[in-house]
Amino acid sequence: MSNAELATSYAALILADDGVEITADKLSTLIKAANVLDVEPIWASLFAKALEGKDVKDLLSNVGSGGGAASAPAAGGAPAAAGASEDAKVEEKVEEKEESDDDMGFGLFD
Repeated sequence: MSNAELATSYAALILADDGVEITADKLSTLIKAANVLDVEPIWASLFAKALEGKDVKDLLSNVGSGGGAASAPAAGGAPAAAGASEDAKVEEKVEEKEESDDDMGFGLFD
């Protein structure tokens, strides 16, 4: 990641943390205030367009939730619950398989 992208990302996070709408002008102002000189104005407008109408805090808190669930919630509760239970079953199977490896009698230091 270049300095321009990093500076613009940090500026967007600062604005989101303060609860301020993320616009290209505000991003540019923060970048200039931070005395980062090598950022082209296109970065501010790209980030502003990408984050327009999105809750950055919500995006950050759902980073590991998978498959776009943060940006497009399910229309009904039942399909989402069914998908969650299927995921739990898959995880159980994976864990059982990992535990069976311990039964072979081999240890880490044998």
